[in-house]
Amino acid sequence: MTLPDTAPQWWRGASFYQLYPRSFLDSNGDGVGDLAGITARLDYVASLGVDAIWISPFFTSPMADYGYDVADYRDVDPIFGTLADFDALVEKAHGLGLKVTIDMVFAHTSDKHDWFAQSRQTRDNDKADWYVWKDANPDGTPPNNWQSVFGGPAWTWDARRQQYYMHQFLKEQPQLNAHNPAVQAGLLDALRFWLDRGVDGFRLDALNHSMFDPAFTDNPPAPEDGRPRTRPFDFQQKVNSQNHPDVVLFVEKIAALCADYGATFTVAEVGGDEAVPLMKAYTAGEKRLSSAYSFDFLYAPALTAELVVDALAQWGEAPPADSLPEGWPSWAFENHDAPRHISRWVGEEHRPAFARLTAALLASLRGNIFLYQGQELGLEQDDIPFHLLKDPEAIANWPLTLSRDGVRTPMPWDGEHFHAGFTQGEPWLPLSPTNIAKSVAGQEVDPDSQLHWTRAMLALREQYPALKLGVLEDAQADGALLTFTRSHEGQSIACAFNLSGEAIAYKAPKGSTVLAVSGATDAGLPPYAALWVQPG
Repeated sequence: MTLPDTAPQWWRGASFYQLYPRSFLDSNGDGVGDLAGITARLDYVASLGVDAIWISPFFTSPMADYGYDVADYRDVDPIFGTLADFDALVEKAHGLGLKVTIDMVFAHTSDKHDWFAQSRQTRDNDKADWYVWKDANPDGTPPNNWQSVFGGPAWTWDARRQQYYMHQFLKEQPQLNAHNPAVQAGLLDALRFWLDRGVDGFRLDALNHSMFDPAFTDNPPAPEDGRPRTRPFDFQQKVNSQNHPDVVLFVEKIAALCADYGATFTVAEVGGDEAVPLMKAYTAGEKRLSSAYSFDFLYAPALTAELVVDALAQWGEAPPADSLPEGWPSWAFENHDAPRHISRWVGEEHRPAFARLTAALLASLRGNIFLYQGQELGLEQDDIPFHLLKDPEAIANWPLTLSRDGVRTPMPWDGEHFHAGFTQGEPWLPLSPTNIAKSVAGQEVDPDSQLHWTRAMLALREQYPALKLGVLEDAQADGALLTFTRSHEGQSIACAFNLSGEAIAYKAPKGSTVLAVSGATDAGLPPYAALWVQPG
């Protein structure tokens, strides 16, 4: 299947809505959201004004890490539905003008995947080298000092092969040997399967974890940086266990395949302390990925003007044309792993104003923007008691690791029906009264709600090419005052944000007001206020 190279790059400056299937809408009463539930609410998603959806993993999985442990790249787990349900979802989304992107996990599979079942049997079968196997040290200890993200060594002994296998996350997530061309071919076939079903793009999960130092050199210790160390993983610099430069060569194969299907969007998830150089390497030029997913805001303990300026400066001021050396950044304030941003960044009394401010800020950033389901409602981080936790990392490192479950609780569709309209059964995670009070139904009838405000911000981004496609110039941080200008083909918008709870004096440029948040005027910014002005 080949489309013309002139197909439009729909993703430049696009807004994405992340769907976490388990928690969006349950269509069959088993307490877990599913693909049919997503399809039933796609009209709502389209009404927000986003360009595309990103669906977290729904593939066949034993759910040790809730879908990020894939047992079959080419099928839907029964808890989420069927391939026919997925096809119906794509058809409905495309009919509404929404592009469909999905997660692909290429660093590891589930230990229940057929590939691993074969690989662990012998040392000389067809899949023997599809995973990372090493002999024990002479004293029986693991091959090196590498540690897993979720705690403990990155090696587990397997009696069948009398070897250790590597896993950078759970022991149920064995590391794929992505250095092996046969493994790469198998993963590319998985992409092709979903492209043939109409998928418009991919988020490539933990891509920098997909390759490692083939010499298996020990990682050096990490210097003290003042942050608490809750896992052995935190004590190392991961210079050998991940981030191998050959990932770029695999990236080019992924991009070439997607190019055969037209203007398909690809975004790399690249975590770690030195992520930006890798993000730029994975997106450089015409033959690599479209974008890289930034972590600058996802775990930041506070939103400051300096943080925003520094994050933006990493990608320069100009949006790259095809001939320029790096791809577009992708920005998010929260996702299925990172806590709700209004709970993280501001006190309870300021959250309504702050939610409006951050919606405006996200809509004004250069690059692609991602909203996580419920962000448009101003949902807060839920506190899940230990006996109800599902997150394996939080359970293993209790109580020092913040549970990801608190951001994964179900969507509140209304405040009247059983479990807020999410399910007719018992929800897999509980809904809090605070978030039920912010239900979709309640906000739909309130013209001043965060839901309607989010729609308005996305509409402004679409209305003004300067906001969606323009250069970002003169980003400045002056205490809590953040300012920058977006410009495109003769259109300019000067943006100013007060990221504090105190009023700030600010002299706006002369021109017409595009947006005033929380009482902002051309003479000053009240707490958590913003002003956009079109000079002239």
